[in-house]
Amino acid sequence: MKTDSIFYRLFETFPESFFDLLNLPPETVNHYQFSSLEVKQLAFRLDGVFLPDNLNEPIYFVEVQFQKDERFYSRFFSEIFLYFHQSESNNNWQGVIIHPHPGIENSPKSRYQEFFESGRVNCYYLNQLDEGDSLGVKVLQLIVESEPNTGSISPLQ
Repeated sequence: MKTDSIFYRLFETFPESFFDLLNLPPETVNHYQFSSLEVKQLAFRLDGVFLPDNLNEPIYFVEVQFQKDERFYSRFFSEIFLYFHQSESNNNWQGVIIHPHPGIENSPKSRYQEFFESGRVNCYYLNQLDEGDSLGVKVLQLIVESEPNTGSISPLQ
C-alpha cells in the first residue's frame, strides 16, 4: 500500500518521529536500527521493526493500517510470533499500530484484548494526536491531512 512506503521512508529517514509518537525521550532513537522484515513461511511482511542494540530495550513492531481489514489483528500477531519463532532474540517487545482514524478498525480485537489492556500493543490514531506534539508527530499528521489544512499543522510553525 502507498502509505506503507511513505511510513517506511519516513521512519528510515526520520526515526525520531516514531519515538516522538510513543512520547519517549529523543535519545531513544540512538539505541535502535529500523528495517522492514519479511518473515518466511507465509511471506508475511512486517511494515517496520525497530531492533534495539541491547537486550534491555524492547523490539518495536510497527504496522501502518490505512484500510479496513477483518483479518488485520490475526495477521499482525502471526507476523510477530512467527518472527520470534524464527529469531534468536530474547528481547521484550511492543506492538505499535498506526491508523489514520478509529473508524478504520473493523477487525475483532477480543481474542487479543490482553495485549491492548497491558499496553503491550497500542493503537495510534493520527487524526487524534495533540496539535502541540513534537515535530515528528506533526510530520506523521501531515500524511492524513487534506491539502488545504496542511498549513495549520506545519512542522515549521
